Amino acid sequence: MIGELTTYHYILIFASTVIISYFFNSYSKKSGIPAVLMLITLGVVVGYISGGWNTRFDFVLKLLGTVGLILIVLEAALDLKLLKEKIGVIIKSLVISIVGLGFTSSISALFLSFFISDFETTQALLITIPLSILSSAIILPSIDELEEEKKEFMIYESTFSDIVGIILFYAILSMNQTTSETSEVYGFILSNLMGTIVFSVVVSYVLIYIFQNLKSHAKLFLLISVLLVLYALGKMMHLSSLIIILIFGLILNNYKLFFRGFLKDFIIEEKIEHILDDFKLVTVESAFVVRTFFFILFGWSISFNKLTDIKSFLFAIGILSIIYIVRALVLFIFNGTFKLKNITPELFLAPRGLITILLFYAIPKELLVEEISNTVDGILLYVILISCLVMTWSMIKEKRKLEIQEEEDFEVLKVEEGMEEPFKKEDSKVL
Repeated sequence: MIGELTTYHYILIFASTVIISYFFNSYSKKSGIPAVLMLITLGVVVGYISGGWNTRFDFVLKLLGTVGLILIVLEAALDLKLLKEKIGVIIKSLVISIVGLGFTSSISALFLSFFISDFETTQALLITIPLSILSSAIILPSIDELEEEKKEFMIYESTFSDIVGIILFYAILSMNQTTSETSEVYGFILSNLMGTIVFSVVVSYVLIYIFQNLKSHAKLFLLISVLLVLYALGKMMHLSSLIIILIFGLILNNYKLFFRGFLKDFIIEEKIEHILDDFKLVTVESAFVVRTFFFILFGWSISFNKLTDIKSFLFAIGILSIIYIVRALVLFIFNGTFKLKNITPELFLAPRGLITILLFYAIPKELLVEEISNTVDGILLYVILISCLVMTWSMIKEKRKLEIQEEEDFEVLKVEEGMEEPFKKEDSKVL
């Protein structure tokens, strides 16, 4: 059937998909159901109707996922303002993301290695680290309705979770693929991280200076292309490339903080403000399109045969239980309270998605024992789908709570206005 499609059919499919995704986003804001879940469902339906259900899109998903990851982190960085009053929430979200990721992945790895023979904990970590990373691709587009403080925290936490998780995953992968001493591996990771940060800062200053002086109007996608090149080269040199994207976005969005003293003479504020506004728009729109096709194709590729494996389901439920228990404890401790209402809906905003899928594709098959390799796809699908459904339930509940609060505030306002009116009439009679 696909071979019979013409150029116009492909144009129609592409444009219609983007339009449908736009309406999904609009409906998501009204209903609280994450747009990503609707896109995955659409992919499943399309795959079933087309007869191409369970088709593998590994290469396309890797490509779209990597580009989407870059754009999502860039989008998040361009939303973050580094202000003195924000230092507390930045540090808090960073520590929570590190502690939560560390404990979740470690306990989950012990859980898997306990039930699977000949499966070492360091090997199990290659599975549990991706499953412990929050999906900023799902969280960021879904939290517009949250209170500003909670929204800010979720933006920082999900972004840090992505970065820390990716660095930790490739560190464990290096440990499994080499015979080096653990201390040598940790030394390499630290030097790699510090080198990447220094390189990122220097490159960011240079790029901002160069692009503000370009005369051409078509320079925003050129800038994105340069960032993609830097990311790809960084990965080829085994650098933590995502840090390059994050630091560039932070420096551009907070240029007044970074271009101070004599550096202020190197920038033209009007031009950078113009670049920043346009760049934000291009990044958001591009991330929207890439995310749309990634999750539709992922839904299309879902093999429901994997979901009939009871072992996959039980392992997934065990890991999900660990995820939410650890998350609850960490949020309780860092919020200094053991009241559930103070950590909701953040407790349930823990979906797994794009990063998890990408890192799963990066696990070498030879590092997985046969018993787990047969169930790993099912575990992945169950964890992603259930965590997204939990988030959906939480966001709908939060939406209803906000609507009830607005109605109560409106009723109070009406009562207050009704009370003021009689007083005005009485006062006029007295006068």
